This record gives sequence, C-alpha cells and structure tokens, in this order.
Amino acid sequence: MQLTEVTFRDAVPVDGYGPGFFRVGGQVLYGAVIVTTERAAVWAGLEDAEALLRLADEIDVLFVGMGSEIAYLPSDLRQQLEAAGLGVEVMNSPSACRTYNVLVSEGRRVALAALPV
Repeated sequence: MQLTEVTFRDAVPVDGYGPGFFRVGGQVLYGAVIVTTERAAVWAGLEDAEALLRLADEIDVLFVGMGSEIAYLPSDLRQQLEAAGLGVEVMNSPSACRTYNVLVSEGRRVALAALPV
C-alpha cells in the first residue's frame, strides 16, 4: 500500500482531540472550538450562533461536531446558518475533524465547529 503525506499549505489542521480538548495547529484548546483555514478559537457552543454566522463570507460549508455521538443541530440554529448561505453538515466530532482535515487539504472553503468528546 502506498501512503501519501497530507500537506496543509496555509491551513490550520486538527492534529488531535481527547476528553475535553482539541489540538489544532499544535495548540491545545479546551472546550468547544471553531476552526477555519486561518485560525482556531474556543467557542461558547451551540448557543453562540453569532460566531458561526460571522463565517458566512469566508466559507461554503460548516462541519458541526456534536461531541462523541451524533445529535441533531437545534432547528433554529440550522435555519439561521442556512439563511446566511452556509451549507451545514452535522456529525460526531471525530468524524467532523477528519472530514474538515481532508477538505481543507484540498483547498476547500470549510470550517469546523466542534463540541468536545
């Protein structure tokens, strides 16, 4: 089997995660996070729709990690995000991190909002 190393040119990858934290671009962040190709920051969680809506001009798709298990995104939050023109994909946080990394390595306009596992 041939392995190909993934390069993240000018993007911030998710390096890892664990109980209550994410390691993003070599930096450990505790709690929920928002990660874009340019930056990573602690996020207040699902109640902080404004932080997600500010991404609308920067990205096409937002991956939302709901923690260790997949769960529904609150419908009012989904409606706000979609009304702002964002594509929204909801999954568990490990899957959201992997999907974000793959698409950001391809140069896609994506972001990650993830609750800790």
